[in-house]
Amino acid sequence: MSGLSDDTLRKILTQIQQQAITSQKQLSIVRAQIQSKEKDKKILTLTVRELGYVPKEHDGLYKGVGKMFIQQDRKEVDGQYSAQEKQLNDDLSVLNKKVKYLEKQFDEANSQLKDIFHSQQRQSA
Repeated sequence: MSGLSDDTLRKILTQIQQQAITSQKQLSIVRAQIQSKEKDKKILTLTVRELGYVPKEHDGLYKGVGKMFIQQDRKEVDGQYSAQEKQLNDDLSVLNKKVKYLEKQFDEANSQLKDIFHSQQRQSA
């Protein structure tokens, strides 16, 4: 780092700082998406639990579609809810991986900034 000019050092610091800021913003967005998906999953779990209380001999269930209701077979409804649950679990898995990646990226950017500042302090001392 001793051979770098002030202008070059400023450009590097700005780039690393932008990377940290971008990672932080994306991290907050992904965490909000995770909260939303977890809320949807909780609502789905409650719905499936309530459907479990309905006797099995009731084949026709009604599903809300806008301002109307349509009748569907119980197997169709159960299949839709299980597919929806699988999709939510997959989405949560992907989002959790994304959070880990963004946290790692943010930590690396902060580490690089600290290393640069410490090396500059050692040079000036």
